[in-house]
Amino acid sequence: MINDVITPEFDENGRPLRRIRSFVRRQGRLTKGQQQALDQYWPLMGVEFQPEPLDLVALFGRNAPVVLEIGFGMGASLVNMAQSNPQQNFLGIEVHAPGVGACLGAAKEAGLENLRVMCHDAVEVLEKMIPDNSLQMVQLFFPDPWHKARHNKRRIVQVPFAELVLRKLQPGGVFHMATDWEAYAEHMLEVMNSVEGYHNQSEQGNYVPRPETRPLTKFEQRGQRLGHGVWDLMFERVK
Repeated sequence: MINDVITPEFDENGRPLRRIRSFVRRQGRLTKGQQQALDQYWPLMGVEFQPEPLDLVALFGRNAPVVLEIGFGMGASLVNMAQSNPQQNFLGIEVHAPGVGACLGAAKEAGLENLRVMCHDAVEVLEKMIPDNSLQMVQLFFPDPWHKARHNKRRIVQVPFAELVLRKLQPGGVFHMATDWEAYAEHMLEVMNSVEGYHNQSEQGNYVPRPETRPLTKFEQRGQRLGHGVWDLMFERVK
């Protein structure tokens, strides 16, 4: 679960292929509580990567709208959303083990039954495990902005990724992004506007006010006090 977040790929000569990744896996040290949560609760709420489509109804034990969050950090906001929206199912993906452990512990403490988590590359999960036309919403909050020009290619929001998300959303489903880097917000807007099949939910054609469905994090509250901006984008699948 923890060691294999990327499926290795090889060329015809058996040499490993190098793919551009949107993340660097900073493992960090697990606290005792995080390790205990992984040991005890992963069998209950964890989902192992497998290169075949998930049966989402079987996974959650019911047929309900599914929200997928990519990069949930320590999981506080994800647990909050799952707790506040028991009528929805939530699937969170995070590659850092301490965050997965923290999320599992908080979810168990909250008594959640509508949350499942994965520890794998989200792009691979979308490509191999998420059925087309199956998600009500995809959430991508504060991804790494890769702000140096030479690293911009590592930003997860690129045209192929936006097209992949579009296929996984149900008609009427929404791709919700948020970033505190204005240049990345502009990049996101440019990418999303270039992909046919999306409709920007902003009346001004750019950004939307933070919806109540996205909890305000401590990090964001601190940024607001310091005068930092946050940009939310919500694009609906219309084709």
